Amino acid sequence: MLLADARLPVAGHTQSAGLEGAVQHGLTGADVPLYISARLATTVRVEAGTAVVALHHLTHALPLEPVVAAWAARTPSHALRRASRMQGRALSRLTTRLWPDEEPVRRVSGLDGCPRAVALAGAAAAAGLEAVALARLVGYDDVQTVASASLKLLPLDPAETTAWVHGALPAVAGAAAALAGLTDPRDIPATAAPQTEVWAQAHAHSTRRLFSA
Repeated sequence: MLLADARLPVAGHTQSAGLEGAVQHGLTGADVPLYISARLATTVRVEAGTAVVALHHLTHALPLEPVVAAWAARTPSHALRRASRMQGRALSRLTTRLWPDEEPVRRVSGLDGCPRAVALAGAAAAAGLEAVALARLVGYDDVQTVASASLKLLPLDPAETTAWVHGALPAVAGAAAALAGLTDPRDIPATAAPQTEVWAQAHAHSTRRLFSA
C-alpha cells in the first residue's frame, strides 16, 4: 500500500491536505500539530469511514454509488471534492494496471466521480487488506501528507515533522479502531471542518501555489 503514500505522484505528492491554504491565511509552524489533530478528528474520519464502507460494499457485492453520495454530502467544498476525484482517477489507473483481473478494481475504475477514499478501498480489496488496516492507512497518509508539505511551505526541521507523525500515531490507531466496523454509508462520520473548507475554496483560486490542494 505504498501506492497511498504521500510521496507518490498518484497519491499525496501534489497535495498538502489543505495546509498550503492554511499557511496562506496565517497558519504557522507552531500551529501544524494542532492542524494535524483537527484533521484527524474531522476530515480523516470522513475519508477513513468512506474507505471502510466502500471496502465492505466491494467485498459484499453491494453498490458503490451510495458510498460516493454519502462522501460527497460530507465534503461540502467543491475544491476538495474535485481534488479527491482527481487523485481517485490517478490511483484507479495505477491499480488497474497492477490488478487488471480483480473485480473490485474494475468496479472502482468504472465508477463515475470516484473519490480517492473509494479508489483506496479498491486497492485494499485487491491487496487483501482488512478494514482496520485501510482506516489506519488513510489516517497515516493524511498526517504524512501534512508533514511532507510543511517542509516545503515552512522553515522547519525534518526531525520535527517526523516527530509530529510519530506523535499522531496513537490517534490514527484509535480512529482506525473506531471506524473499522462501519458498513452502512449512513454511518460514515459527518465531522465537518468549516475553516479548512473555506481555506480550500480560497486556495483553489490562488494563482501562486505549490500544491493543487
